[in-house]
Amino acid sequence: MKKLLAAVCISVSAVTFAQDYSVPAASPRQKVEQQFSMSKISIDYGRPGVKGRKIFGELVPYGQIWRAGANSSTKITFGQAVNFGGKTVPAGTYGLFIVPTEKEWKVILNKDFQQWGAYTYDPKQDVVDVTVPVSKLADKQEWFEITLNPTDENSGNLVIKWDMAQAEVPLKPSKLDTVIKISDKLKEIKRIESDSAKKS
Repeated sequence: MKKLLAAVCISVSAVTFAQDYSVPAASPRQKVEQQFSMSKISIDYGRPGVKGRKIFGELVPYGQIWRAGANSSTKITFGQAVNFGGKTVPAGTYGLFIVPTEKEWKVILNKDFQQWGAYTYDPKQDVVDVTVPVSKLADKQEWFEITLNPTDENSGNLVIKWDMAQAEVPLKPSKLDTVIKISDKLKEIKRIESDSAKKS
């Protein structure tokens, strides 16, 4: 009976362990979400490592479409219409792709954000593409990374870096004047509410 109970306990422990842990992913998935202007931008992408390989020009060939990460395509969601590197993009979710060259990258937003890699990439589904310069990093970026760096309350940069390369796409609201007017009104309402709370 004791042996049976021990076996049951071990089985339960193994199941519990399996539920809490998993085999480490070769290219871990990461989700980034950040306040941007009056809404949010979120990014869901795979993070491959350099692992001693030559990346751009070999693992990621120049002049060919790349999924901007690993495994399923990178997804970027804008909570409001944005100016993406000078071009207007409606609010929504898009697949993020890159065509790299040595000195510049074409960064593409595509309507199909549910594909695996770029194997079924269809340029007819492109919403916009912008070409941005590539700069050389002082230190190697081992794991592919996409970040959002604000420059002020209504603008920022989408920063993409891996190995020794980095590129940035400037972002701002598509109708900045309108956003600023709405923001000013909201700030005024908050001031009124705060003053009212102090008096009561």
